[in-house]
Amino acid sequence: MAKRILFVDDEAGIRLTLGPILERNGFSVKTVANVADALHEINHNQFDVLLSDLNIGQPGDGFTVVSAMRRVQPEAATFILTGYPDFETALQAIRNQVDDYLLKPTDVPTLLTAIERRLTQRRPRIPDPAVKRVSQLLRETAADIVEQWLDDVQKERELQGFRLSREERGQHILPLLRDLAHCIDEGACFDSDALIRQGEQHGRRRAEQGYSIHLVVVEMRILQRVISSVLQHNLIRMDLSTVISDMLELGEGLHEHLEHSIRSFQKASREAA
Repeated sequence: MAKRILFVDDEAGIRLTLGPILERNGFSVKTVANVADALHEINHNQFDVLLSDLNIGQPGDGFTVVSAMRRVQPEAATFILTGYPDFETALQAIRNQVDDYLLKPTDVPTLLTAIERRLTQRRPRIPDPAVKRVSQLLRETAADIVEQWLDDVQKERELQGFRLSREERGQHILPLLRDLAHCIDEGACFDSDALIRQGEQHGRRRAEQGYSIHLVVVEMRILQRVISSVLQHNLIRMDLSTVISDMLELGEGLHEHLEHSIRSFQKASREAA
């Protein structure tokens, strides 16, 4: 019996060419163009292979399809197609989530070889570790984020002139991470009351400590870098079906905090003048 492939791609040209090529090479191919149809097929039909574009309509949608396949049909081979070689680092970090990835335009012999190799070397799938949302990872790694941020801030030449204790410098980070995690869970980081209050308090405090707006921004840039690094280190533990939306909420929340920090800083500076 022919091995069944679920092929997911939103580009009509690729669906019309690659699907028939796979069929001519002995596979039974079901081709769909969006995530909703892919999830329907995964829940109602059995497949040996998933071949999915990375970006189906929205960036990273392919992760949603892969995650669903891993849960519903864990023995199926999973492959990601991507036109973005810059993303190799992130894809390498989730190699235990996909069997392989290939760059577009797809080299058909390489694709066929990869599929055949995976199908002839079937092995028991090791159960995935419990996957987690970005919000949960923020809570679990909060202490590490704070320590790394404090270390990196201390190394920043522009910030070395401030004689602040580590507690004084970083007292806002844990509450900020807590509020970010909460608003990510709620999908409501834009115009979050908690983040606005946090930002206002932080802006006033930094104005009193003699900072400039530029340095407030520098500290936030360092925090964004540290959070990104910590999350990337934990990428294989993330729920791929929510990671894109969660990261967008995270970015919105950090921006919200920074915006209100600057506004409060400016207000405090005017009042002190």
